[in-house]
Amino acid sequence: MAQFTVNAQRFDPYKNFKFRVKWDGKYVAGISKVGGLKRTTEVVKHREGGDPSSSHKSPGRTEYEAISLERGVTHDTEFEKWANKVWHFTAGLGSETSLKDFRKDILIEVYNEAGQLAFTYKVFRCWVSEYQALSDLDANANAVAIQHIKLENEGWERDVEVPEPSEPSFTVPAG
Repeated sequence: MAQFTVNAQRFDPYKNFKFRVKWDGKYVAGISKVGGLKRTTEVVKHREGGDPSSSHKSPGRTEYEAISLERGVTHDTEFEKWANKVWHFTAGLGSETSLKDFRKDILIEVYNEAGQLAFTYKVFRCWVSEYQALSDLDANANAVAIQHIKLENEGWERDVEVPEPSEPSFTVPAG
């Protein structure tokens, strides 16, 4: 079993606004929102013949929910290039899908308020099931245009090799 050291000075939970996403060994620019990591395990109910008044429960199949990523529209084409590996309309008959490399493992890194890496999740065998190239445009709004991808995945795990950061402390000068 892995041994963890506990930062006895930290009582506050980590915030949800400092994070980065990485795939193909590079950080993806401008991601402003990452959907939650959620898994659900089906419940299999069964009864014993000698005990007809109650049922037992066992775990069944586990499903991992899709993860959505959002970012402001820029000239960076990473979302579009990955989405086109799943379906590229103009590629020609028989080559619309890149079966060789349409799946990627991604990393979701969460940082503390000081910008130190707090923990990382590895998400396995992701592929783009939904791509929105451009959000609604509205001349009366004051907002950023958003791109969106939805990633199907086959599971995730926390990277236990990432240690808890030793958080900085500052001394305030007297006077």
